[in-house]
Amino acid sequence: MTKNRSFSTKRTLNLGGKLIELTSPLIMGILNVTPDSFFRGSRLTHRKDQLKRAATMILEGADLLDIGGYSTRPGAEDIPVEEELDRVVPAVEAIVREFPDCRISVDTFRAEVASQACQAGAVMVNDVSGGTLDDYMFPTIARLGVSYVLMHMKGNPRTMNNLAKYENPEMEILDFFQQQLHKLRELKVKDVIIDPGFGFAKTIQQNFQLLNQLHYFKILELPILAGVSRKSMIWKTLGTDAAHALNGTTVLNTIALLNGASVLRVHDVKEAVETCKLVGTTQGKW
Repeated sequence: MTKNRSFSTKRTLNLGGKLIELTSPLIMGILNVTPDSFFRGSRLTHRKDQLKRAATMILEGADLLDIGGYSTRPGAEDIPVEEELDRVVPAVEAIVREFPDCRISVDTFRAEVASQACQAGAVMVNDVSGGTLDDYMFPTIARLGVSYVLMHMKGNPRTMNNLAKYENPEMEILDFFQQQLHKLRELKVKDVIIDPGFGFAKTIQQNFQLLNQLHYFKILELPILAGVSRKSMIWKTLGTDAAHALNGTTVLNTIALLNGASVLRVHDVKEAVETCKLVGTTQGKW
């Protein structure tokens, strides 16, 4: 089957010096090296468990593993940069050593963590703050020459729930992206993915509105990441909890793909890979 190359204007990403063709959506597996992430099933504090989960995700078809050592759930406790480094860098080193062909993204808003994780082997930085919480992040990304996920968030994890106020969410988020992209382009950062930030300073209603209008952001001609996996927009709507939100995640991932998502960030890789295959087969795209 001929793959459709038109789902995103930017069709390649530089990951660790290799150009990756975006002919079909990428699957980013979530690997949290934290004791307090919102989904209990994703908390991996022991190295053996981290390596086991990495092996499973790679086998199931993950294109990237997103390693995070700072919980960004609403109201999460702040931790020192040293503690985040102690969680993240050894995990990156261990996974790179065990799986040398694995592509790793580091989930952090701190430039120092991004820098050390990339020196340890990460090839992408996933920044929930979109460069707003660390003035050194953009220059660091430019120096490292790695791919960058530019996400929208207001405030920080402790304040964001009080900042979900918009007259027009799509327009305001688009304006944020345009401002931050201008700064990145001035620094000659080329490989950027945008993420509207589901659950970050957005109400449940706003999250669903953004998902429905995800295609709106294709005007930026960049790959779009959708991170809805097991989030409260799913389980609160269904009256359940994160542990029982896999089916809902699959439904919303399907909608995200239909509306132009290029990357799915997920806890459950196998199900996301199957979702992509079925959506692509249905549409004759990939």
